[in-house]
Amino acid sequence: MALVIDLKPQEKILIGEAVITNSSQRTRLHIAGDAPIIRHKDIMQEEDADTPCKGIYFIIQCMYISREPKDYHDRYFLAVNEVQKASPSSSIFFMQINEKIMDGAYYKAMKVAKQLIEHERELLEHVV
Repeated sequence: MALVIDLKPQEKILIGEAVITNSSQRTRLHIAGDAPIIRHKDIMQEEDADTPCKGIYFIIQCMYISREPKDYHDRYFLAVNEVQKASPSSSIFFMQINEKIMDGAYYKAMKVAKQLIEHERELLEHVV
C-alpha cells in the first residue's frame, strides 16, 4: 500500500536523497517503496541543532536518511549519556527512542525526539 502525502504549494519534501519542491498548486503524491521521507518542516539543519536534545534529533534524522545508520550510533549514545547525566527525567524518552532505533523505526524515533525537545524547552524555562 502506498503512502499518500498532500503537499501545499511550494512545500518541499525529502524522499531518499532527493528534495522535491511542489509547484504552485496542492499536490497529492502516492509513494510506494521504502525510502526515507521527511517534510521540509521536520528537517533540522545541523546549525539549528543548538541544544543537546536538538542535537540528538539531528543525529536520529541522519540515521533515518543514511544508508548506514549504524555509523551514527556511537555519536548518538554519547549524546544520550550526556543528556541523561544532566537531566535524569529525560530517561523515559530515551527508553522509547532507543526501542524505535533498535527496531529500525527511525522516523518514529524522530517523533519521540520532538517530544524530548519540548521537555528540554520546559526544563530550560524553569532554569532561567
